[in-house]
Formats: sequence, C-alpha cells, structure tokens
Amino acid sequence: MRPAVAMLHALCGKIASGKSTLGAVLVEEQQAILVDEDRLLSMLFPEDALSPETFLERSDRLERAITPLLVSILRRSNVVVLDFHANTRHRRRWIRSLIDAAGADHVLHWLDVPEAVCKERLRLRNARGDHAFEVTDALFDRFTAYFEPPKPDEGWTVRRYGDSSGSDGLV
Repeated sequence: MRPAVAMLHALCGKIASGKSTLGAVLVEEQQAILVDEDRLLSMLFPEDALSPETFLERSDRLERAITPLLVSILRRSNVVVLDFHANTRHRRRWIRSLIDAAGADHVLHWLDVPEAVCKERLRLRNARGDHAFEVTDALFDRFTAYFEPPKPDEGWTVRRYGDSSGSDGLV
C-alpha cells in the first residue's frame, strides 16, 4: 500500500560512509524505489575515468535527464531512496526541487562518519571489488574537499548517524 504522501529519502555522507548500505536498508523497510547514481553512471559512462570534475559533469547531466522521471514517481505517492550523494548545497538544492515539485515529504540521512573510518571501509570495498567505482585514498581526499555538511538554513529534516549524540531533527 502506497503512503498518502510521497517520501524522498536523501543520503549525505563522504565516500564509504555507508550511504548505499543505509539506502538498501531503507528500500527494504519502506518498500521504496531505489535510484542509484553510481550504478547509473557506471552503466552510462563505463569508459570514463573517475575524477571529481568528470563525475560532477556526468552527474549534472544525469540530474537533468532523470528530474522529470523522479518528480513523476514521487507525484504518485511513492517512496524513493535517492542514492545520489547529497554532499553539497548545489546537489541538495536539486533534491529539494524534486521534493517541492512533487509535494513530497523528505528525510536527509546524514552519515557523519570520521574520514579515517571511511578510508578503512573504502580499502575493504576496493579489495572486495563489489562497487561500481574503485576509489584511491588520494581520490577520496579530492572528493572530500567538496563535501559540505547540511546547515540549518537549508531547512532539511535530518536524521544524523555516526556520532554519539544520535541527534535527529531539523538541521
């Protein structure tokens, strides 16, 4: 049974913070539709080298292409887990535009995990070879330089993970 109001779950966190893992849990719990940026990009642009510049350009193209589809899905009162990084104000503005256009509710899941933990997880993920992209420590550092945690003036309902406060609320 679909909810009366659509819900979009957005994921914010550094590389290997656990966004995709949490997304998979939310998909099961919420019987949600998963939209996975890394999978889509790796399928659409398999020949591209992963650099922040290339990623941002390809990601922006993907945003433009799927915006009408996502709004349509949300307008039909579906639950969507958007496994697109919500790691910058720019990206979060785009996600908010989807929510606003569809009249959907939202939660921004912020995985506030220390960089050392992310890098350890990243090395394990790379060794397993089960992710769409292999990311070196140097590339992790380049991507992390773009990270902007959510701020109160953005108006998100945030569920924060990874620290001892266990805080939930409006950030």
